[in-house]
Amino acid sequence: MNYTVQQIAAITNAQVIGDGDLMIKNIAFDSRIIYSTKNTAFIAINTHKNSGEKFIESAIDRGIHVIISEHQYPQFENITWIIVENSVDFLQKLAKYHFEHSHLQSIGITGSNGKTILKEWLYQCLWNEFPTVKSPKSFNSQIGLPLSLLQINTSHTLGIFEVGISQPDEMENLENIFHPQIGLLTHIGTAHAANFSSEEELIDEKIKLFKDSQVIIYNGDHSLVSKKIKDLYSDKKLISYGLKKENQVFIKNNISKGENIVVEYFGQEISFPAHQRDEATLTNALALITVLKELHIENQKIVEKINTLKAVEMRLEAIEGIKGNIVINDSFNLDLDSLKTALQFLKEYNKPKKSLVLTDIVGVNTNSQELYEEVSELVNEQHFDSVFLIGDEISKFSELFKSKTYTFIDTKELIESKYLTELENQIILLKGARKFEIERLKDILELRKHDTVLEINLNAILHNINYHKSLLKPGTKMMAMVKANAYGLGSYEISEFLQHHHIDYLGVAFADEGAELRKKGITTPIVVMNPEQHSYQTIIDYNLEPEIYSFRVLDLFYEAVQKSGYDQKYPIHIKLETGMHRLGFKDFELDQLSETLDHKNLKVQSMFSHLSSSDVPEEKEFTLNQLETFEKNSSYLIEKLGYTPIRHILNSSGITCYTNYQYNMVRIGIGMLGESPSSEIQKQLQSVVSFKTVISQISLVENGESVGYSRKYKTDHQTRIATIPVGYADGIPRLIGNQIGKLGVHKTLAPIVGNICMDMMMLNVDNIPNVKEGDTVTIFNAYPSLKEFAAYCKTITYEVLTSISPRVKRIYIKD
Repeated sequence: MNYTVQQIAAITNAQVIGDGDLMIKNIAFDSRIIYSTKNTAFIAINTHKNSGEKFIESAIDRGIHVIISEHQYPQFENITWIIVENSVDFLQKLAKYHFEHSHLQSIGITGSNGKTILKEWLYQCLWNEFPTVKSPKSFNSQIGLPLSLLQINTSHTLGIFEVGISQPDEMENLENIFHPQIGLLTHIGTAHAANFSSEEELIDEKIKLFKDSQVIIYNGDHSLVSKKIKDLYSDKKLISYGLKKENQVFIKNNISKGENIVVEYFGQEISFPAHQRDEATLTNALALITVLKELHIENQKIVEKINTLKAVEMRLEAIEGIKGNIVINDSFNLDLDSLKTALQFLKEYNKPKKSLVLTDIVGVNTNSQELYEEVSELVNEQHFDSVFLIGDEISKFSELFKSKTYTFIDTKELIESKYLTELENQIILLKGARKFEIERLKDILELRKHDTVLEINLNAILHNINYHKSLLKPGTKMMAMVKANAYGLGSYEISEFLQHHHIDYLGVAFADEGAELRKKGITTPIVVMNPEQHSYQTIIDYNLEPEIYSFRVLDLFYEAVQKSGYDQKYPIHIKLETGMHRLGFKDFELDQLSETLDHKNLKVQSMFSHLSSSDVPEEKEFTLNQLETFEKNSSYLIEKLGYTPIRHILNSSGITCYTNYQYNMVRIGIGMLGESPSSEIQKQLQSVVSFKTVISQISLVENGESVGYSRKYKTDHQTRIATIPVGYADGIPRLIGNQIGKLGVHKTLAPIVGNICMDMMMLNVDNIPNVKEGDTVTIFNAYPSLKEFAAYCKTITYEVLTSISPRVKRIYIKD
């Protein structure tokens, strides 16, 4: 962007009050995260839920001199106003003009899942082939897409942009703004599907983006997608990719074996190694290869680019640091967009002092002088107290940075300087390219370096889900339960992973759990299993879908929907009582229920029930009675409704023991964590969770001496006692002390001795040779297993996992 105020007004039919010659290069829309005021205008975006005009004063206080608004506020002096009829329409008109006058080749990505990952992969592969611009983060909405397009400058020759919709009739508007030459359609799933009358309507809406595209690349594994695109766009160049061999781009060999993946592209073979072989990753790789071939990238170079692909890291993490510091760790990637995002993130913190660690920007095909002039301008506006530059390239431009600036050849030299450990009460932003390994700085600066950790193996979760899917018919949907902080493992982290791997639904217990997931970017449909009365507005605000189990709940929720002004059929999930006697509509209430639903603007998205004893073989007759009741009552209600919602009743053990009753969807919970009541099924699953700590100290306790509180354990000979830093405040119940529970040391079970303390416990390691301080202790994983540990606790695995304290550090790993 590089327009005067007057030019912007002329393009958008707006009115100027003030200095029309001011130059505008950036538009800010959130007054809290304005990272630069130079040549920046603030747009007050008004929606039906909120008015951005409330934040005009805040933007002006931050140094903004140009305001784009639907109204002028004359009390603010020396401000230039661009007065518009509608702020969103203005933004879209300006973006449309800017895109159409950019003369760049464009790729538009839409679909339900995989858009952001493919955008980032394409950027990693193409930045050094073409000067490339892309959507920041997942900016793809009616507001996000225009903001993304306004990033285009005259040096760019290729643009990669996401386009997302959540409601009918949105895509036509977005296609009017942005009409890509190459259209890419990713996986079509159930994200936002509740807002459409059918999957067909959702597909029809998505593919409107390709109206003016020259080439359409689409996932041909979806038969309806394939038919729709061929019927509508037969005059265009169409390329299908997917795991099925009838596609033009597909995988020839067996993906489950360890050999290279062999892709056939119109008769050509492209072979590359692949560690991750799940369907979602391989399908994304096929889409990537197809686009690269369409851009005339040679096969050998494609393989080289695939081999250097980095994981897409979407988050910044804030860590409590030493000496009162807060460490913002963004040591995953570095380009101008991600630098701007990190600088925005800093605005959420109020510490007056801040420092920056910044490395060379690797992988940007542009003039170094121009690049680092722009970088220094961004950094200088933040008024850092100290700036630490790492790398030969960026160090050449150290004089451009106005803060106290230090230069280093590499991260090791900065560590050895000790400068960082002298900082106090600051925000320290770590921002660097991966090759510099500045995550090592996080390890030095973080306050809590707990020896006790809960490790979650994400690939094992995927294996367990895929095993359960292998028992189902093709097309059967799956809901993953992520209530209670995903059984204690981390709700957002697990949900984000499941969303990437195309889970159909997520289930939470309470509305606030779902709202937090929405705030963090989870778009997969979320069912709230226990919608409390005071939470109805939260459910509506965050597009959550409630379980409805009684007439009282039905009436109260419908009243909330009416008050909210929601003008479409709101999706709900009807719970049927089949014998568990917890929640649900009974058979004699079904006539009244159907009549009530007929008069309300609600859509029954699914009807379901819950099996109380599917994991208990002795209760098979009772379970079969439940299944029979569900079949009878759900079929009756479907007949009364006049349409067929999704039906589901099987939980994890139900999937494995009563597979014939899978209906349209199943629900998986503890099964995805590798637990099954069947020993045979258990052998097919992988362990997901590992709770570990280390030995703090080993003491030689003499015969007759006591160990721990209340002297509950006394030695009968000279004994080696190991103390470990975990106790009942971490979720270990006191009842497994005094030789009831055992923990793993060197793959040998060591009994817990004495009472368990709040933060510590003691083990008898007398029979374990070569044990030493610092050795790993397994609370549960294999020695003992989670199920064995639960048996010590006289409870079930669910309670063990959900009891683990938040203070235990969670680590997410991929083998």
